[in-house]
Amino acid sequence: MRTVIAEDSVLLRAGLTKLLETTGFEVVAAVHDADALLTAVEQHRPELVIVDVRMPPSFTDEGIRAALVIRQQWADVAIMVLSQYVEERYAAELLATRTTGIGYLLKDRVADVEVFLEALRRVAAGGTALDPEVVAQLLLRRHGRPTDRLTAREREVLSLMAEGRSNAGIAECLVVSESAVAKHINSIFTKLNLSAAEGDHRRVLAVLHFLDGTGAADRS
Repeated sequence: MRTVIAEDSVLLRAGLTKLLETTGFEVVAAVHDADALLTAVEQHRPELVIVDVRMPPSFTDEGIRAALVIRQQWADVAIMVLSQYVEERYAAELLATRTTGIGYLLKDRVADVEVFLEALRRVAAGGTALDPEVVAQLLLRRHGRPTDRLTAREREVLSLMAEGRSNAGIAECLVVSESAVAKHINSIFTKLNLSAAEGDHRRVLAVLHFLDGTGAADRS
């Protein structure tokens, strides 16, 4: 899997490169700032980009801005954003258009190698991987939204959906049956006015409701 890493910390950049290269990824470029990231993506056309939110020169939002450019210009490139802190505004902005092939994790998750690699592979395959802390912050900030109709358990299920978990993964996390998870998801779809005609896309729309407080069903 052709991968570009953008991280200003020399040690973390080297560590990520070594980890990925020993676990089946092909690191075609490892750069230290946003401009170099965009150049590398244009040159190598990777399948996956791993980018830090804060990069030189101002260490504010250069990384996330570069990720948004990549999202617009090279839509088929999967993006994993790493951040030192929970910055839900950036997560919501990055996910505003679509939720496929995108991840947003706190750097602490990198320490759990198996979880991190599983998240990378899920994102590269077109899924999502949102840090539980980011999801929790997003949920706390949403008031007067369609998601207010949900029960506490349904919010838990939707939160796990936002993390990119499958029905089986949700069932394992909540220690319930997959049929119970399916019932909760169907209830979520109903309460968010997502019709069966939307097919599998309803899952993405439900996550958009969760993240953005709106969804395609409300925009039409």
